[in-house]
Parts: sequence; C-alpha cells; structure tokens
Amino acid sequence: MPINTLIVDDEKPARDELAFLLKSFPEVHLVGQGKNGVEALALIKEHLPDLVFLDVQMPGLNGFGVIKKLMDRKVKLPHIVFATAFDNYAVQAFEVNAIDYVLKPFDKARLSRAVQRAKKALEADASPTERLETLVTQMGGAKTPPVKLLVKTQQRLFLVDADDVLFASIEDGTITVVSREVEGTSNYRTIEELQTSLDSELFWRAHRSYLVNINHIKEVVPWFKSSYMLKMADKRASEIPVTQRAQRTQRTQRRKGLERIEKPFVPSTNRNDSRHRMCFLFPTLCPLRPPW
Repeated sequence: MPINTLIVDDEKPARDELAFLLKSFPEVHLVGQGKNGVEALALIKEHLPDLVFLDVQMPGLNGFGVIKKLMDRKVKLPHIVFATAFDNYAVQAFEVNAIDYVLKPFDKARLSRAVQRAKKALEADASPTERLETLVTQMGGAKTPPVKLLVKTQQRLFLVDADDVLFASIEDGTITVVSREVEGTSNYRTIEELQTSLDSELFWRAHRSYLVNINHIKEVVPWFKSSYMLKMADKRASEIPVTQRAQRTQRTQRRKGLERIEKPFVPSTNRNDSRHRMCFLFPTLCPLRPPW
C-alpha cells in the first residue's frame, strides 16, 4: 500500500534533497510540497496524507503551530516526522513523547528508519494525536522567534515584528499593513491567510476587511445599532468598524467554550493579558462579567 506523503519546508534545497532521497523508497508516494505553515494546512486538507515531513522552524506558522491548528480544527492528524536542525530542547521533547524526527542535513539511513516506523504505525492504525497534543503543549512554553512580516513601501522591503503591527486591511485584493514605524503592502493574498500566520490571542478579525492587534486599540467608540468603532493607536488615529457579525462570532465561540478565535476563554485579572484587554473593551461579549 502506498504511503501518501507531503513535504513542508520553507527552504527549497531542503525540500529538493528530501524529495530526492524519498525516491529510494518505493512505498512512498509524494503527493505535494509546501513552503510554509499556511500551505501545509491547505495541502493536508486537500490530500489527507498518511505521512508528513514537517519543518519545525518556518516563518509565520511553524511546525508546532501547524499541528495545533489541525487539532483545533478537529482534522485527523497524519503521521508526522519533524525535520529540524539540531535543537537539544526540541529533540529531547520528541524523544520523550515518542515523536519521530530527522535532523538536517538529512541522512538516508535515518530517513529509512523514519519511513519504516511510519509504515508500522499506519499498518497498526495507531493514532499519533495524544502524543502530538502533549508535544505541542510542552513546546508551547518554549521561546520561539517572533513572527516577522515582509512589508513593501516605496520600493523598499522591511521586516516588521508582528507585535508591532497595529492592523491590516484589504482593498481591491491588496493587503496593507500598518505598524508603529512602517506602512506598506504585504505579500499575503488574503486576510484569512495573514490571520493564520499570526497569534490568535492578539489579532482579531473585527471586520471582513480588517485584522486588528488588540494591544494597539486606543479607544472603543459605541456606534450605530449596538456596534462599535475602534480607534487605533497610529498617528492618524485610524478608525475601524466592528461588524455585528464579528460580535456574534465572539459570543458564539465563547458559548462553545472557545477563546476568541479558537481557545478556551478565561477572563484574566492581569491587565497586561490580551484576553483581559478584550474583555475590558467588550464586556458584553464575555461569558462572565469582568471583576473590575
């Protein structure tokens, strides 16, 4: 039985090397390749692969983020083999949780063991979900590099920390990113794609055309028909509408026991906590009245 396989790595030479080495294994059927976490989610949904070689360190949504998104969306997890440069903390976590991994540069003998291990797991119909959940929880406490966005302005390209982004908007198919120091266009194609690569605890889809960083909301102004207008902390004090649909989505997700966007929401008493800020700004959307 062929093992339908995906390769996801942000470095093309690594993808090419791995694809070349996998040709030595007749049971492996390569169905696609992706270069980032967003593409990984789309390819896994499209192909439902048996096996995924997943790079750990990718810009935007890293390998652990991909697993977390799949679990949050209740997608059946394929057998995962993480690909990583040597990282003692990550390797120890993989071994403790019996998760397979291969180190870069790739070694054919080690790759053979990973393929055989995946084959046995598939034949035994063994689910990796519990082990991957434990791994993602454990790695969630590890320090990861900040997400950076590529922003183009006046024929120059800037790398902007996601935390410094105030908001993003889309008009006529072009995404504009406004940060503390830079304003320009992004290479992302849709707001949904951009949102997937960012921290769901900080970035909120207030409107179909806007994605806002709730840490940079300066003022919330009541608007028509129980809606709101957000005034952002940029130099222009940009105003962003909050649609009733966005508010209803907030309420629905909380009733389902989900945090804003995907996680369990628990109002916090820490005023530096982004969830506290969200509840403070929109108390009617919280499941419980805040304590202040």
